Amino acid sequence: MLAPDIRPRSFVSRRLAALGARIGRHGDAEAALEVPGGTRETLARLGVVDLSPLPRTGFKGRGTMAAMQAAGLAVEAQPNRAFRQTDGGLCAVLAPGEILLLSGPGGDGATVRQLEAGWSLDQVNGTYLVPRASTHCWFRVTGTFAPAMFAKICGVDLRPEKFAELSIAQTSVFRLTGIVLREDIGAVPAYHLLADSASAEYAWDCLIDAMAEFGGCPAGLSALLELGGGREAAPQDRLGG
Repeated sequence: MLAPDIRPRSFVSRRLAALGARIGRHGDAEAALEVPGGTRETLARLGVVDLSPLPRTGFKGRGTMAAMQAAGLAVEAQPNRAFRQTDGGLCAVLAPGEILLLSGPGGDGATVRQLEAGWSLDQVNGTYLVPRASTHCWFRVTGTFAPAMFAKICGVDLRPEKFAELSIAQTSVFRLTGIVLREDIGAVPAYHLLADSASAEYAWDCLIDAMAEFGGCPAGLSALLELGGGREAAPQDRLGG
């Protein structure tokens, strides 16, 4: 008997299917690789890419920071600050004892999987696994008009002159509790947005509606990588960034 296909899929798969997205394998996930009308140029102006199928996780507890540093992550105890990793991922510090780990879109998510596999209830040491793949959808919003678009749906001023790169806002976005993390792609403003997975389709619809005023639309993972959204961290971006 063939083993069931348990590759992660998107929380907004129905929305993507309705757009005619080409779904394909990316690492261990099924992601929207291409979306009609969504190009590199789209993302430079204003676009959104669904990263929900890609690996991410979290850890929480008094021993979390020491455990992450011992595991080789570049991270410091600076709440609401993210740190780039050598594999292109991000370690986001949400609180002194809580981190969110996002895999790099251009990588295979090995760091996330290894940390999850290495955690055990028998060896807690003040660090508890907080799985994020099932609890939070993950969208990447990019483009020159992204800050103006966010002004319509978010209570925090995300303009580059007010919201520094690698800063994190834990705030209300379209009346949901969300996590917004700024990580530009070269000169293109770009943000990670995570929200409750149970409201993923609502969040997606709100984004699409808010982007319409600026001519924004969805794009696929291929366009994001072409824009440069899967780069590895430069040495100066690492610890202390």
